[in-house]
Amino acid sequence: MRKTLIATAVLAALAASSTVMAEEAAPAEHTFTANVTLASEYIYRGIGQTNRKPALQGGFDYSHASGLYAGVWGSNVSWLSDGRSDVSSSLEIDLYGGYKNTFAGGDWNYDVGVLRYNYPGTYPDGYTKADTTELYGAIGWKWLTLKYSHVVSSHIFGFTSSNGADNTRGSGYLELNAAYDLGDGWGVLGHVGHQKIKNNDDASYTDYKVGVTKDVGFGTVGLSYWTTNAKACGDSTPVYCNAFNKDLGEGRALLSFTKTF
Repeated sequence: MRKTLIATAVLAALAASSTVMAEEAAPAEHTFTANVTLASEYIYRGIGQTNRKPALQGGFDYSHASGLYAGVWGSNVSWLSDGRSDVSSSLEIDLYGGYKNTFAGGDWNYDVGVLRYNYPGTYPDGYTKADTTELYGAIGWKWLTLKYSHVVSSHIFGFTSSNGADNTRGSGYLELNAAYDLGDGWGVLGHVGHQKIKNNDDASYTDYKVGVTKDVGFGTVGLSYWTTNAKACGDSTPVYCNAFNKDLGEGRALLSFTKTF
C-alpha cells in the first residue's frame, strides 16, 4: 500500500540592475496527484489479498510545501469473503496523513503519520472486523528506507490472540526497503519485513521482495517476486491458508502497471 507524493516545481524570473536572473526552483505550495494501478494480484506485506486474481487500485494525494500530506487509496480485495461466506466485504479503503521532510543536505529524509485501513461491508454478529489503525515512522538515506508501523486499534486485520480472548493492539511491522535508480527509466528494488502479531506467534512472519521497474513514458511497469515464511496450508497450525486451500504467503511473481497524474 505504497503511496507516492510527487512535488512539482515552478521557475520565477527576477530582474535587477538590468540583469535577469532565474530564481531556484521552488515546490508548489499545494500539490494534488492521482494514481491508478492494474496488478496481476494484490499482495500486501507478502500476503495475497485477492486469491491470485487481478486487482484494480488507485488513490488521490495532497501535499503541502511545508511537508504535510494526506491521501486516500483503495483496492478490491477478496480475503475476507474467501474465508467466510457471510462476510460481504470486497473493498479496502485507506486514509492516511502525516509529515515528511529532508535534512543533512537532502540525502536523509523522515516521514511520520497515521494510516487507517477500512473494509466496508456486512459482517455477522460477534465478528472481529479487519479495520486497523497504525502509526508509522520512517527514516531514509538516499535509496534506503527503514520504517516501523505500530497498531493502535484494538486488533490488526481482525486477528485475535492465540487463545482468541485477547486483542492484538501493539502489533508492529518493521521493514527495510531499497529502491535504486539505474538510469534510462530502469530501477531495481528490494524489501524485507517482519510482521509481529502481538499475543499470536503463529500469525507472525517475515516477508521478502525483489523486483525491477521500467518507466515506459505513459506509466511504469513493475515485475517483482514475493515470498514469506508465514504458516500455510501444510503446517500443523496453518494461518495463511484460505478456504480454497491456497497458501496466501507462498512465493510468486507480481506484474503491475501504474500511471500517475
